[in-house]
Amino acid sequence: MAILKIARMGHPVLKRRADEVEDPTSPEIASLIKDMEDTLTDVGGVGLAAPQVHVPLRVVIFHVPKARMEAEDGEAPAIGVPLTYLINPVIEPLTEDVEEGIEACLSVPGLAGSVPRFRQIRYRGITPAGEPIDRTAKGFHARVVQHECDHLDGVLYPMRMTDLSKLSFVEELKRFAGEAAED
Repeated sequence: MAILKIARMGHPVLKRRADEVEDPTSPEIASLIKDMEDTLTDVGGVGLAAPQVHVPLRVVIFHVPKARMEAEDGEAPAIGVPLTYLINPVIEPLTEDVEEGIEACLSVPGLAGSVPRFRQIRYRGITPAGEPIDRTAKGFHARVVQHECDHLDGVLYPMRMTDLSKLSFVEELKRFAGEAAED
């Protein structure tokens, strides 16, 4: 098990476009993905991009807990999105509908902000086994994929924010959310 160090905002690896992966099935990519999975499990996040662990390659991993999935027609979803490995991803917005939502990032520790994202997307890529992935996503699932794939293009969520007054320390958001709930 290898826990990798997370690159923080300001590091050059987070500012550049990551390189395409030539061979998604290579042992080096399998090893990177395993280390990324170990790191994600250790930090308790929902997603991680290779540049965040100082590797400038177009690789992301993510999962969506059942509790974060949106219900369709008022019914609770049966499952979330299991841990997904996506190599050389491509994202296509399916509508122009954009939704604001609070995001945090392992590379921007302690902060969170309100970020506009496309509500519905299609994403494609390759698995570590060389199989294609082609899925549609909406809501939080779409947000996670867009957030992680932004890392592959040198974009951190504060760069997407349209109102920096909505950037806060996570501790303050939790404290004031608790006070608002009491009122």
